[in-house]
Amino acid sequence: MKVTAAVLGEMGLPAPYARSLPLKLQTLELDEPGIGELRVKLLAAGLCHSDLSVIKGSRPRPMPMVLGHEAAGEVLDVGPETPGFERGDRVVFSFVPSCGHCTPCASGRPALCEPGAAANTAGTLLSGQRRWHGDAAITYQHHLGVSAFAEATVVSARSAVKIDPTLPPEIAALFGCAVMTGVGAAVNTARVAPGESVAVFGLGGVGLAALLGAVASGANPVIAVDVMPSKLELARELGATHTVLATESDVVAEIKGITAGGVHHALETVGSERVLEQAYAATRRGGTTVTAGLPHPDRRFSVPALSLVAEERTVKGSYMGSSVPSRDIPRFVALYRAGRLPVDRLLTHRLRLDEINAAFDRLERGEGVRQVVVFDR
Repeated sequence: MKVTAAVLGEMGLPAPYARSLPLKLQTLELDEPGIGELRVKLLAAGLCHSDLSVIKGSRPRPMPMVLGHEAAGEVLDVGPETPGFERGDRVVFSFVPSCGHCTPCASGRPALCEPGAAANTAGTLLSGQRRWHGDAAITYQHHLGVSAFAEATVVSARSAVKIDPTLPPEIAALFGCAVMTGVGAAVNTARVAPGESVAVFGLGGVGLAALLGAVASGANPVIAVDVMPSKLELARELGATHTVLATESDVVAEIKGITAGGVHHALETVGSERVLEQAYAATRRGGTTVTAGLPHPDRRFSVPALSLVAEERTVKGSYMGSSVPSRDIPRFVALYRAGRLPVDRLLTHRLRLDEINAAFDRLERGEGVRQVVVFDR
């Protein structure tokens, strides 16, 4: 079938993207699904900093690539030997396809799936195949096994989780990355307990989702840190008990003052080694610093080595919120339905696919929270 898709042909083009146009709409041929695969009509797809990192070149990927990974859609076709799905199912995508057999998958850690990571790096589906075709001389790549900035896509069934079909697609899409990553960082990686103190550094989609996860877990106090007053105001509305404007405060000193020595859990979502060092410094003795941001691969951060032992400190990475998508996406949706995770407050812009370059300019400027391409607009 012929599909209109937003194709990134070259990394590193300069902003403003509305002028340099890194993403160009092209008509591509999309194959039928193979064994264990689904062909899915996209209904909504969110813009994430992970996409922006590929556009900027700090997350190198093979080019050209149909970008996008946070999305919801409707199954059009089910490939052979693909039980559990049928035409018309509504699905949310996981951006790491899990094979179910490697050591991490067998240990209950599908976010670290080894074949899934290899496929994502290579720009293929979990099968090693590519289902995009255009110019015969060009190989078109898949982004994180999803390629959501398109009218339709083919994915491994291991990348799809069935959801309640009554959930609005533009809300459902957020559960595939922002919610799974942010809420998961709080409840799965940090394992925030009622009454424990939490500071969230960075209030993009993932950071605000992490704040929602901390609030839902009963954390107190919950401290939100950002450079934009508008995001701090939204954090207050979503349950933050305290806010810190990073441009005008000694962040670490202020957090230590609020908590009498530092937080039990500091969650860093910016992808900056400098902010990660701040988060570590703001964590109390015996506390845990969790990083869910994606810095440039050349960056390093340092901590006082003695503090890891003498203060029993922990630093943990959180990829995909340490989630098991088939378990966590339905339970996070249930919490949203119950009013415990007001995920809809993260959605600030609805877009058409042809507005995507200007939307990435908005993301680069830190405006809004989550922007979503809605395909029936």
